[in-house]
Amino acid sequence: MASEELAQKLQRRLQLEASGAAEEGEAEVAKGAAEEEEAAERSCLTASAGAELSAKLCRRHDINEGAAQPRRAAVFNPYTEFKEFSRRQIKDMERMFRLYDSGRDGYIDLMELKLMMEKLGAPQTHLGLKNMIKEVDEDFDGKLSFREFLLIFHKAAAGELEEDSGLLTLAKLSEIDVSIEGVKGAKNFFEAKAQALSSASKFEAEIKAEQDERKREEEERKHRRAAFRELKSAFTQ
Repeated sequence: MASEELAQKLQRRLQLEASGAAEEGEAEVAKGAAEEEEAAERSCLTASAGAELSAKLCRRHDINEGAAQPRRAAVFNPYTEFKEFSRRQIKDMERMFRLYDSGRDGYIDLMELKLMMEKLGAPQTHLGLKNMIKEVDEDFDGKLSFREFLLIFHKAAAGELEEDSGLLTLAKLSEIDVSIEGVKGAKNFFEAKAQALSSASKFEAEIKAEQDERKREEEERKHRRAAFRELKSAFTQ
């Protein structure tokens, strides 16, 4: 009797041990699967980060080698970035830019530049037009943004354009008539304008002049309306 009871206890113990070993084995398998999944995820993240880092390093290398230009913000303030020009000059250049931006997309492309140079009386060859764009095309998109358009006049003012450059021709033949100023060449014209006043006082003076002009126009409109009302009342009496 005692031996049967002992045999049953031993069998029960063996069953419990077998069950525990199976559960432990399943846990080990599950743990191993989780570790493999985590390792695979880390590998994917590392590969992605590596590709991104590699792209950044390649672009930095291109910039250092002069094969690419640093990216600039899409929005810029021409009045603070191009301080050598007056507000009126920048507005004149903006009007000219918009005049030839026939596509109204914020860029002057090759065909629009071709039309511009023809209108200015200095037509260029296809290769000449491409070279003109290339001189100031910072983002290598093959067309001129307004900032790149301003760079033409900036380079002309700084004397950074060759005499036979199509861009210098564009600057000299633009709507800003340098002959009226009694100076020779775009460089002297812009330098004379830039040195006339300090940047701060010049900016404030131009703002005040514009405000005074708007006030004067408003006063004239008021006088015209008053005169019209007076004339109208005389006929209705």
